[in-house]
Amino acid sequence: MSQTTLISRVLSRTAVLILSVASSFTTHAKEGMWLPPTVKNREADMKAMGLEIPVEKLYNDNGTGFNNAVVLFGKGCTGELVSSKGLILTNHHCGYGSVQALSGPGKDYFANGFWAMNNGEELPCPGLTVTFIRKMENVTDNILSNLADTMSGPSRDSIIARRIKNLEKGYQYATKLDAMIKPYFNGNQYWVIVSETYRDIRLVGFPPNGVGVFGGDYDNWMWPRHNGDFSVFRIYAGKDNKPADYAKDNKPYEAKQFFTINAKGYKEGDFTMVYGFPGTTQEYISSFQLNQIYSVTDPIRIEARTKKLDVWGKNMKANRDIFLKYTSKRAGIANGWKKWQGEVRGLQINNVMSKKQGFETDFQEWASRDTSTPFAENLLAELEASATAADSLIKAEEYIREAVLGIELINEGSALNEMMMQFRKGKSAANGGADWERMVNNWAGFYKNYDLNTDKQVFTTLMPFFFDKAGNFVPDYFKQEYKRHGSDFNKWADDIYSSSLLTSADKLNEFAQKASPADSNEIKKDLAYQLYKSIIVERNERVVPKLSAFNARLATLNRLYMKSQMNKDEGKKAFYPDANLTLRLTYGKVQGIDPDGPAPYSFQTNLDEIMTRENPAIEEFHVPAKLKELHDKKNYGKWAANGTVPVAFTASNHTSGGNSGSPVLNAKGELIGINFDRIWEGTMSDLYFDPNLCRNISVDIRYTLFIIEKFGGAGWLLKEMKFAK
Repeated sequence: MSQTTLISRVLSRTAVLILSVASSFTTHAKEGMWLPPTVKNREADMKAMGLEIPVEKLYNDNGTGFNNAVVLFGKGCTGELVSSKGLILTNHHCGYGSVQALSGPGKDYFANGFWAMNNGEELPCPGLTVTFIRKMENVTDNILSNLADTMSGPSRDSIIARRIKNLEKGYQYATKLDAMIKPYFNGNQYWVIVSETYRDIRLVGFPPNGVGVFGGDYDNWMWPRHNGDFSVFRIYAGKDNKPADYAKDNKPYEAKQFFTINAKGYKEGDFTMVYGFPGTTQEYISSFQLNQIYSVTDPIRIEARTKKLDVWGKNMKANRDIFLKYTSKRAGIANGWKKWQGEVRGLQINNVMSKKQGFETDFQEWASRDTSTPFAENLLAELEASATAADSLIKAEEYIREAVLGIELINEGSALNEMMMQFRKGKSAANGGADWERMVNNWAGFYKNYDLNTDKQVFTTLMPFFFDKAGNFVPDYFKQEYKRHGSDFNKWADDIYSSSLLTSADKLNEFAQKASPADSNEIKKDLAYQLYKSIIVERNERVVPKLSAFNARLATLNRLYMKSQMNKDEGKKAFYPDANLTLRLTYGKVQGIDPDGPAPYSFQTNLDEIMTRENPAIEEFHVPAKLKELHDKKNYGKWAANGTVPVAFTASNHTSGGNSGSPVLNAKGELIGINFDRIWEGTMSDLYFDPNLCRNISVDIRYTLFIIEKFGGAGWLLKEMKFAK
């Protein structure tokens, strides 16, 4: 299915959504990603909406809070403990990379799934970690004392960095745990995060793609949804229950805190919470920065990735081996590609630019008469000037990153560049030791999931795009090579993809086994390396320095603008810090939305609907034979509701990337679902939260348990879980 088809699918939704936004109706959506230690300030509001447990149960630093049952899964997802034996639930797409590393010929876990039938069958996942947050504490006074708000530049940064380093060491010594201090509210607050990271994580259960990514790109960021986006892992620990490297005799982590599961269901209007690690939001930026996202970065990324995904998709469909190599990479690229389309769409529908400008008019009036924040009056003018001056640099950076470095062979030029760095140190295959071995191992992972012909097609697609769009940021070397090959991108690609050392692992390994500093000239002559080096030099000399200066200036202005906004609306508005991949709690209610008009799936979908959507001609809509059999026989066990199995539901919690895999809890703090997405137009909530459009999408815990027990045959896992009476 082409990317163009996916885009056209949603165009008809706009009119309905505009009416939805324009109309006034009661909504339970709640903006805010709250730091867990601050939820006491939200207690009255949460209780009024339906919370039935003390907020101290949600977070405390004495070991009995739910913060000890939520983990940062890997480097960008969330997971939750569901047993005392270290069993974790997260999203299917969060486990994708680890499962791809375990897959191969005869082990197609994407097509067939994987289910361990005992602890001994659980598969180690090298490099995968999970992190618990044991304590969070406000240390702003320690970091910012005696530093004027308007102080800026390297001097201020140096003082803060030194204070952070010293205070982190103190917390590490006192707690015997990891400690990291991070800025909040654009550097107006600082919090220390005391954590514990486990390194022996093993795969327990993984549904096949026909369950886990049913609907694929076509449904991604959409509602209704019908995919069982979950996977199951387990934490292992050393004999003292502390983090340890993988060892065969490690034991399942003994968890004192884990979530009770409520399989009794929910109804629209029920209170919900999402606990997890949202990645990045920019709720408080100026209209000038918002315009850069809306009209510069998002459109460039969408256009470049559309071209790349079309090539990848065509080749993946034609060859199963290529599918296995690219499925995880494609999922990551496509996720952002479609998210940015929804973001632009949501900003259009909601006229967010105009709303931002209206706020800024009000802000300027306040700033002109306020005497307590004297630096506020010129902030908007300075923000506008800085943003306008950086537009061309931001465009250049996006074209370089998405188009040129989006070509895998060119990007892999970094491998040869690293070898050149080893040569400069006098290292070679003969005396390189651990550094040389690490370098070789790094590119081994790349070639495991690389197809030369596919990437060559990407080159002949993206390179013309770069020449057409990047203007005077196209390096002279690129122009010379293009001309040398008869101004023919195909001939240029033929030359590079037939001659470069980077075209195969065998060729590169053979060179690396004998390479010494005397061979540096062979690298310098490599056509792919020359492209890599040329674009990196262009970027480092003409883009990065100016862009870095802009970002440094912007950081100062945004810190002052954030402080000014908080001063302006103090006592009128509850502020929460932008997401930065640290632990947050958000809350709302089970609430539906009908993006295409009135429909029966307002807030919940079910297994019957999956069967009506089956299409054997499209890979994304294949239904596994066993799932069809279970449906035909109505073999649902105790997971049935109204004659079917609930699959997914929507609620009005404020979520973002990083909340993938987050536990969705009811009023009693019991697990009712696993968060995995937002609706398409609601992705603008990273920039502007609209209660009428913003919905998070979650897998119903009953569908998760049904797939584990009935489809996967792994009912033994349910015996270690705790269920609400």
